[in-house]
Amino acid sequence: MRSTGIHHIDLVVSSIERSLPFYKGLLEPLGWTDLEEVEGERGETIWYISGLGTTIGLREKQSEANPVPYDRYGVGVHHVCFEVESRSVVDERAEWLRAQGAQIESGPKEYWYMPGYYAVFFYDPDGLKLELVHIPERR
Repeated sequence: MRSTGIHHIDLVVSSIERSLPFYKGLLEPLGWTDLEEVEGERGETIWYISGLGTTIGLREKQSEANPVPYDRYGVGVHHVCFEVESRSVVDERAEWLRAQGAQIESGPKEYWYMPGYYAVFFYDPDGLKLELVHIPERR
C-alpha cells in the first residue's frame, strides 16, 4: 500500500481573528482559495483553507497548556513547509511577509539541504515556524 500524501494538518492558534487573515493572505496567492467552516469535536469552528490537494485547518485554542510563542523544540510540530513553483514566488511572498510585519528567521536564499533548495523561514502570529520552498525538478 502507498499513501498519496498529507490530506490536512490542523493548527491551533491563539486568535482566529489574527491568524485567519494571515494564513489566507499568505496562501491565497499560491492557489489555496477554498475556505470552509467545519464544526470540531468540541463544537469549535475549524477554518479549513484548501489548495492543491492539501488543507490547513485553523482552530482557536481551548487550553493554556502550551506557551505562546510556540516552542518548536518541545513535543509537537517543528515547522510546516509549503512548496511553491518558483524562486520568484518565494521572493514575492517574503516581501508580502515583510510588509505584514511577520518575523523572518532567514532567507530567502539557497540552503545546503539539497541542490537548488531555495527557501524563506518565518513565523506565524503565534510563533509557529513556517517555510516556503522551491526545489527544482529532480531527475
